[in-house]
Amino acid sequence: MAEKDPSLRVLAQNRKARHEYEILAELECGLELTGTEVKSLRQGGASIAEAYAMVRKDELWLVGAHIPEYKQGNVFNHAPDRERRMLAHRKEIEQWYKRVKEKGVTMVPLTLYFKGPRVKLLIGLARGKKLHDKRASMKERDDRRDMDRALSRRR
Repeated sequence: MAEKDPSLRVLAQNRKARHEYEILAELECGLELTGTEVKSLRQGGASIAEAYAMVRKDELWLVGAHIPEYKQGNVFNHAPDRERRMLAHRKEIEQWYKRVKEKGVTMVPLTLYFKGPRVKLLIGLARGKKLHDKRASMKERDDRRDMDRALSRRR
């Protein structure tokens, strides 16, 4: 993602998500944050590895994301593990909610990043992989790596 657009600065990635889940669709959302949260994100240290998204009262919510407290913050500092509202169009939220009601489908955050001055979150509509699916994707990745090595040796 960062290699596509130089104005993007990745803050946190959920690397386990692509291993644990089959990503069916992706959606870029904004995040409703307080000032100390944005300042803390600029310092780094955010984590979305254990986070997930949910729909509540026609709104998207990010649950379980950790944004550490701002070091120079005072009594008005934010709670590090609070739920945060995600910003998306109502039609997109409704479409995703219909798909999430299917058995085995969930919303997983993939990447948290700055896009210009704004904080964005890439979420994925995901279905859990079985053990044999994980093995197959690992074997496919290893085979692709071996082919690339052979081609580079030949050159």
